[in-house]
Amino acid sequence: MPKIVDPEARRADVVEAVFRIIAVDGLERASLREVADEAGLAVGSVRHYFAGSEELLTYSFAAVVDRVVLRLTEALARTREMAPGTREHHDAVLTLLGELLPLDERRALEACVWMAFKNAARIRPFLAAEADRSHRQVAAVIGQVITALLTDDGDAQEILVVEAERLLATLDGLCMHALLQPDWMTAGMCRDVLERHLADLAAAPGR
Repeated sequence: MPKIVDPEARRADVVEAVFRIIAVDGLERASLREVADEAGLAVGSVRHYFAGSEELLTYSFAAVVDRVVLRLTEALARTREMAPGTREHHDAVLTLLGELLPLDERRALEACVWMAFKNAARIRPFLAAEADRSHRQVAAVIGQVITALLTDDGDAQEILVVEAERLLATLDGLCMHALLQPDWMTAGMCRDVLERHLADLAAAPGR
């Protein structure tokens, strides 16, 4: 009796192989043949699910974006259960922001893959749409976080936008430093920087 293969499970296995290759050797080595070898499959089996390397890489980029954005959305929902200004809300916001940083092995892998794809999108047009979606969806979550932290009658829209961009830039910088200099930019240091950033927001005029 032929073995029944779950297509979604097989695609997930292939995507995980893509992630491992990118984390170790970079996106340039993520060819169909290399991915097939990493996944323990024949190249023909990979081609059964992905017509070519562009489709495979686009699907893999979307997979990591979906994974991270889902966790951000769930974390955002938890912050809405707490009153802004409370310690519980503060801790929930820190947890949310931590989903974008390489604070453990899983998130380090995802951050490495995410950054590799976003960088590649500069010169690989087929990745551009996914890069744009990733930025917009993350920015939307961060914008809602900033709005909850700052909104009152005195907060102009441009202030909220600037603070959201400042927080995004801080997260991007922390992520890069933590990946490139993990002995210095540890998980604890990342949290300390975020704590200081949130404290600065709380101390802003009118807070």
